[in-house]
Amino acid sequence: MASKNSTADKTRFAGTRLKRYSTISDREVEPVYTPRDIEGFDYDSRLGMPGEYPFTRGVYETMYRGRLWTMRQFSGFGTAEETNLRYKYLLAHGQTGLSVAFHMPTLMGYDSDHPRAAGEVGKCGVAIDTLKDMETLFDGIPLDQITTSMTINAPAIVLLAMYIAVAEKQGVGQDVISGTIQNDILKEYIAQKSWIYPPKPSMRIITDIFEYCAKHVPRWNTISISGYHIREAGSTAVQELAFTLADGIEYVKAGMERGLDVDVFAPRLSFFFDAHNDFFEEIAKFRASRRLWARIMKERFHARKEESLRLRFHTQTAGCSLVAQQPMNNVVRVTMQALAAVLGGTQSLHTNSMDETLALPTEQAATVALRTQQIIAEESGVAHVIDPLGGSYFIEVLTDEMEKDAWAYIDRIDRMGGIIPAIEKGYPQMEIADAAYRFQRQVESAQKVIVGVNRYTMEEKGTIPTLVISPEVEQRQAEKTRTIKRERDNGSVRAALDGVDAAARGKDNLVPPVIEAVKAYASIGEIMDVMRGIFGEYRDPALF
Repeated sequence: MASKNSTADKTRFAGTRLKRYSTISDREVEPVYTPRDIEGFDYDSRLGMPGEYPFTRGVYETMYRGRLWTMRQFSGFGTAEETNLRYKYLLAHGQTGLSVAFHMPTLMGYDSDHPRAAGEVGKCGVAIDTLKDMETLFDGIPLDQITTSMTINAPAIVLLAMYIAVAEKQGVGQDVISGTIQNDILKEYIAQKSWIYPPKPSMRIITDIFEYCAKHVPRWNTISISGYHIREAGSTAVQELAFTLADGIEYVKAGMERGLDVDVFAPRLSFFFDAHNDFFEEIAKFRASRRLWARIMKERFHARKEESLRLRFHTQTAGCSLVAQQPMNNVVRVTMQALAAVLGGTQSLHTNSMDETLALPTEQAATVALRTQQIIAEESGVAHVIDPLGGSYFIEVLTDEMEKDAWAYIDRIDRMGGIIPAIEKGYPQMEIADAAYRFQRQVESAQKVIVGVNRYTMEEKGTIPTLVISPEVEQRQAEKTRTIKRERDNGSVRAALDGVDAAARGKDNLVPPVIEAVKAYASIGEIMDVMRGIFGEYRDPALF
């Protein structure tokens, strides 16, 4: 029986410490939640058991009692040699999967010897120009025993081809390798902006990858549909959720329009979310995302396999929440965010390092970030119980509200004709910009407190050590790339690039000729330039 207080006027509990109580996304919250807030709540349709439709409580029956989440530290800097040493260090200290950060020229499809790469080589990730770099990156790392996530979008087809070729040199078949390419170009148009080609040819490349991997690389996640960058651009939690799932809807439509059976390619779709500072809001977002996606796949796309209905996701703690002031406080922020991701049921997790707002992580900072995950896993006890917050009045109300608000966004996008027309109109871009502006105004007026920034400030007395990338890295990498281009069999390279050209102009799947091109040591820039000549380059519409 409900207590007397459960039916009382909630204003008596409101308190006066703040004028207004809201989440970081500015969703107002009540002072207390009671059974009346979830009146009529149907357990089976809203929750169910872990591993069962609609998967609110988790995509697998045993969750972390069966297997802990994969601990991936997003890492890459300088040259392939330097990054290979960092990977071996992290694996030796308990990391269970690799996550490759590429430098900006690779993200944009340029080689390190290209004029547009000047000043950027090795700065925000590792420089990969040819198969030789990829061979070095994974030297001594058995690709049949480790899973690898690669944060790459427009040139994803090339990096996947290189990974397949490196595995082959190790004697590991395509049917054995396991990992993920981000390959999510739609969120680039919305948020991160590292595109190359316009939407139509970009979607063609992505569906070519779906088709090829469904037949030849069955353990590979062909896309990581990413809300992370949408959130980092300033969106609210609901916008992150809604725009990410709207992107996912578009990818499923594209695969089915290609003639692929949804139950053949959908089980290899994965997602990537941000874990921000508002603890309960993030947990609710993760739970709502699973329930929404299960219903979208079942009711809209008529998927039959349970694997097609499961939303499996990687989480990264919020880079945009880290601050340069009092940087050691970032360890606490990351710990809260990581705990929210685990309580929300993530399958894989990257914890940011305390120094990432200043530079790429030092070895020590990366170790602390990894140890944060290990302490949560081994010492906190939160992995012992599946969805331990399930049934909380507040969590269930918040999960329902986020689902409802995300549906409203998806319905609006559907009425525009889907996410691509919405992007062309600038709709998600403007929604995110407005949300980012509102939050910044709240920070500047101290309505939202950032410790060390607008409250509890102090005069800085020195700073923490940071990683510095030497200018010599660019010189060495550019020269290495020029040497490979001189010494390889350039007749074979030209023939392989002609194969890419023919496939791009026609309807043949692009993955096989790209694999042949990388095996001939054609560079990323050369392969992407062939397709630039055919597909053209995207230009962002001006929005004010």
